[in-house]
Amino acid sequence: MDLKITPKHLILALAGWAFALSAAAQYQWVGKDGRKVFSDRPPPADIQEKDILKQPGGRRAAVLVIPTETAEVASTTAAAAAAKPKVDPNAPKISGKDAELEAKKKKLEEEAAAKKKAEDEKIAQAQAENCERAKKAVATFQSGVRVASTNAKGEREIMDDSVRASELKRVQAVVDRDCNRPAAQ
Repeated sequence: MDLKITPKHLILALAGWAFALSAAAQYQWVGKDGRKVFSDRPPPADIQEKDILKQPGGRRAAVLVIPTETAEVASTTAAAAAAKPKVDPNAPKISGKDAELEAKKKKLEEEAAAKKKAEDEKIAQAQAENCERAKKAVATFQSGVRVASTNAKGEREIMDDSVRASELKRVQAVVDRDCNRPAAQ
């Protein structure tokens, strides 16, 4: 008999082998609603051991059979076994925290704090510059020197006493606002 292995046969054989391996690595349990659940991940922690029908490696959940004459002894043994948690040595260890997620969260918090600090420093620097300009303007208005300004038409006008007093009041408000603040920390 002449046996030919074609690529089609090889693909079918590999697919069957992969299916057999994936089926062997399946969990099967009875869910809370009474339906069978198939998954490649372990069942949730709230599923009882007796409801787990199949685990990877062909293991099945242990079924406890209690003879009627030793029911009292078995109930104390079963209670002791139920109190002691069963740990699967192949189960992944869960710490309750995802270290990678915690590291990302910490990094984002540090970046946000650095951004806020840079923004606060920028605001403090702008306030210091405004303070210095306002102090110079107050000194100029209080000196009695003639001060000129440019009107809407682009013409130069000398300020009279009322305009000068209102500008002095406005600039003094800027000094009070920006110069008397405590430095940002």
